[in-house]
Amino acid sequence: MDNFYALLEGFSVAMQPIYLLYALGGVLVGTAVGVLPGIGPAMTVALLMPITYSLEPTAAIIVFAGIYYGGMYGGSTTSILLNTPGESASIVTALEGNRMAKAGRGAAALATAAIGSFIAGTVATVLLSFVAPYVAAFAVQIGPVEYVALMVVAFLTVGALLGASVLRGLASLGLGLFLAFMGVDLMTGQQRYTFGSPFLADGVDVVLVAVGLFALGEALYVASRLRHGPVKVIPVTGGWTSWMKKEDWKRSWKPWLRGTFIGFPIGTMPAGGADVATFLSYAAEKKLAKGARKKQFGRGAIEGVAGPESANNAAAAGVLVPLLTLGIPTTATAAMMLVAFQRYNIQPGPLLFEVEGALVWALIASLYVGNLMLLVLNLPLVGMWVKILQIPRPYLYAGILVFAALGAFSVNFTPVDVFVLLVIGVLGFFMRRYGYPIAPLVVGMILGPIFESQLRRSLAISQGDPLALVSTPIAAGIYISLVVIFVLSFWMKKRQRVMESAALDDESPRDKEVSA
Repeated sequence: MDNFYALLEGFSVAMQPIYLLYALGGVLVGTAVGVLPGIGPAMTVALLMPITYSLEPTAAIIVFAGIYYGGMYGGSTTSILLNTPGESASIVTALEGNRMAKAGRGAAALATAAIGSFIAGTVATVLLSFVAPYVAAFAVQIGPVEYVALMVVAFLTVGALLGASVLRGLASLGLGLFLAFMGVDLMTGQQRYTFGSPFLADGVDVVLVAVGLFALGEALYVASRLRHGPVKVIPVTGGWTSWMKKEDWKRSWKPWLRGTFIGFPIGTMPAGGADVATFLSYAAEKKLAKGARKKQFGRGAIEGVAGPESANNAAAAGVLVPLLTLGIPTTATAAMMLVAFQRYNIQPGPLLFEVEGALVWALIASLYVGNLMLLVLNLPLVGMWVKILQIPRPYLYAGILVFAALGAFSVNFTPVDVFVLLVIGVLGFFMRRYGYPIAPLVVGMILGPIFESQLRRSLAISQGDPLALVSTPIAAGIYISLVVIFVLSFWMKKRQRVMESAALDDESPRDKEVSA
């Protein structure tokens, strides 16, 4: 009951007119940017982070929650009408939703995606409200040794399981740790990895790295792969109230629920992620379909949009469980949310619900409100989002570069930061170009200082005995769970690859073309 009353207090904050405006602004801007071709939620959060610098913490976190959910919603519009997924989690939506749009049923695809996202987001937020406090209560019992174990789990799962190559993922993680340790050692006062440059004595700001990799580097990479020519957007006809027929409702409600309960637990797992959840949901719907409905898969089955989109948004809420309770980001977007928290000297972890309880419950309450706002924005105003899709690509990516540069300059108001942003952006471009995942770098940079601090504390308590790092039952259990996570994650990744291969084999050569 204490959690229920805390949630009610959170609603009393989130329902204040000023915070409702902040939530509305967050979901509106998040959806608008998320709709743009090739831009996923992580890039959306990174690009818009500088606009919250002048806000107080509660308002800023509410805005970011809106941007986070809005970016997830907006990706479905791009995938369905333009066949351009902003991230891997939207691939399934593009496969089935774009075929529905080509068959003149784009409105139904958009409607089932929006309603499914609303239902999944709401149910998953309810689960978040009641699961996260218990996880946090358990996590309070852990000490430095257990924290080191958790950091090892985060590093190895994110580094080894995000991306196609384990070695490239670990290389990206190593680069992130190198950047994290750059600057002055707080214990000895000695400079390290600064190459004698006074500008690097304070280290590299994590916001510069995040914006450089997710906004600048990603924009350069996506722009380099786009063909010239006008954007061909499939039109949406008819009023939004007539988009879903009775048969569409009948075929969608079960996939909405199944996708929700597939996506949320996978989202809470290290290196689970929304992309794994969407493909598992798609596999489940394809397996459960019978007769004529089964034959529609690969040709525009509405279940292939309803289930994965629900799983996608449920996983987005599930990701917040380890983020808020343990301070561990399990996806690139969660890493960006952690950066947003740290900008206000708020460290997510076991004590967050005690130290910043009012803020956390206001954040959770704002997720309920934001979900409702997004449903209202995504159905009646879809015509406006279609207009945004038609923005000429040169203007779009030039705007992203300028906005990223202004955001970098606003961090410390020094031109050096813009130069650092450019260097990191070019690095991000080449990482994407040669298949090095970006998320491990950011996670390594964020968690590196925490890992170092806890490791030193653990060794100081044990007087330098490394065996103390595995001596407690909780730490040993965490390392055992690491093995289980690896086995389960590799199985899920294998299932995902099988589904991707099967889905692509069903496509005709013409369907495989991505609209420019």
